[in-house]
Amino acid sequence: MLPILTITGSDSTGGSGVQADIKTIFELGGYAVSAITSITVQNTLGIQEFFDIPAEIVSGQIEAIMNDMQPNIVKVGMIRKVETLNVLIDALTKYRPDHIIYAPSIWSSQGDALMTEDVVSQIKYRLLPLCSVVVARKKESDIILQNSRLLELAEKQGLRIYRLDNANSHGLINRFSSALAIYLNQGKKMEEALAMAQDFINIELARESNLQGRSSELYNQFISQVNNFCRTYSDVHFYADQLNVSGRYLAQVTRRISGKTPKAIIDEYIVKEIERELSTTTHTVQEIANTFGFSSQAHLTKFFKKMRGVTPSAFRQKG
Repeated sequence: MLPILTITGSDSTGGSGVQADIKTIFELGGYAVSAITSITVQNTLGIQEFFDIPAEIVSGQIEAIMNDMQPNIVKVGMIRKVETLNVLIDALTKYRPDHIIYAPSIWSSQGDALMTEDVVSQIKYRLLPLCSVVVARKKESDIILQNSRLLELAEKQGLRIYRLDNANSHGLINRFSSALAIYLNQGKKMEEALAMAQDFINIELARESNLQGRSSELYNQFISQVNNFCRTYSDVHFYADQLNVSGRYLAQVTRRISGKTPKAIIDEYIVKEIERELSTTTHTVQEIANTFGFSSQAHLTKFFKKMRGVTPSAFRQKG
C-alpha cells in the first residue's frame, strides 16, 4: 500500500493538523508522509501565533515526496497563503494523484480565523475542481460552496461533498479525512470509504464523550485489551473474562457505541496486524499463520480473503 501524503499545518497540541493525520493513518495501519504549510503556536486555549512556511519550501517538500514515494492519495488541510496555494495547485496538476481529499480549515475550533477571503475565493475556483471529496463542517462548507453555479460544475466533475455532523471537537475533521484516506487507499469505493470513516469517528466521539455509566469506560478497556492481545486471542470470551463481564453485556456495549459485535472488532484488529506483517516483514504466510494461532496457512488465507477480498499473497504483491 502506497503512503498517504498530508499537506497541512502543524498543531503543537497534537490534537489537529499534521500530528493528528499521522496518528490516525498509523492507527489504521497506513503510512503517512507530510508537507507542512504552517506552524502554529497554540495550546488548549487557542492559537497565539502563526509561522507560514515559505511557498518554495512547501513546494520542495511536496516534490521530494512525490518524486520518491509517489503517494496516490493526498489529503489537504490548512492553506493560508495564495503563494502556498499556487505551488500546491502546480504539484497536484503535475502528479495527478488518484484522490485529493480537502478538509477546509477556515476557522479553528476556538473560532480563530485561519484564512483570508482571497485565499478562500481562489480555493473555490482552483482547488475544488481537482478534488475528489470535500469534508467540512456545515459552516465551512457553506462558505466554500456558497456559489451554486460553482457547486454544480464541481459536482459534474465528480466532486463529493461530505458535511460532518458534530464536527466541533478539536481535530475531528482531520481524523475523519485521514481515516477516509486510508480506506480509499485500500481500494474502497467512495461511498463505502465515507461510511467506514464515519464509523471510525463515531467510535472516536464515544471515547471522548462524558457518557454516564460504565459502557464507555468498558468499551475503551475492551479496545485496549484487543490492541494488546489480538495476536494471541481471538475469542470474545477471553476478553469478557478479562473485563469481568458477560459476553452478552460486552456485545451490548460494543453495538451501542460502534454498531459492531465484539468479534467483528477483534477480527478487524487481527487483520490489520496481519496486513502490517505482510507489508513490513518477509515472514511467509505460513509463519504469519503460526504467529496468529491459525490452524493452517489455508485457514489464515480463508480468513484474510473474507475480510479483505484478496489472499495474503495477493495483498503483499499489491503493496
